[in-house]
Amino acid sequence: MTQPTAHDPARGAAYDLAQVNIARLKAPLDSPQLKDFVDALEPVNAVADAADGFVWRLQDDSGDATDIPVFGDRWLIINLTTWRDADALTAFMYQGLHRELLARRREWFERLQEAVTALWWVPAGHRPTVAEAEARLAHLRAHGPTGYAFTLRTVHPAGAAEPSATPVPAEAAGPAR
Repeated sequence: MTQPTAHDPARGAAYDLAQVNIARLKAPLDSPQLKDFVDALEPVNAVADAADGFVWRLQDDSGDATDIPVFGDRWLIINLTTWRDADALTAFMYQGLHRELLARRREWFERLQEAVTALWWVPAGHRPTVAEAEARLAHLRAHGPTGYAFTLRTVHPAGAAEPSATPVPAEAAGPAR
């Protein structure tokens, strides 16, 4: 089944799908336990950069985002990207090198109770910030999937969406545990 498109002809506006996922490390990035993960960062990022439908990814001077703080927790790492649509993101996630690494995630990352992935539509060309990603993830944790923040299982149609009027509780806005 095809996911909602990133182009809304009725409005004449184009959107990109923003995606954030966070993970809590089981060990320091320079530890032997995380060596395979760290060694795969550059190759998997290169595959993503070349993937059909890929638009942008957050990165620092090293070419990845492992040193960019999220939720004020030094053990959390962030992946923040934009894609043409959910089909493009899904195609990348579940094939090739990324799929192989996804299958090994429990070796490197703690299992978290809260949502660690959120999606939302952004105007084409917009580059979401870490603060924006944290807010969308916190909203998803507090309110479940809405047009403002959703999951691959609950993709909403492309377009702008407002957050729920109900405030996000502090525990939903904090670090994942």
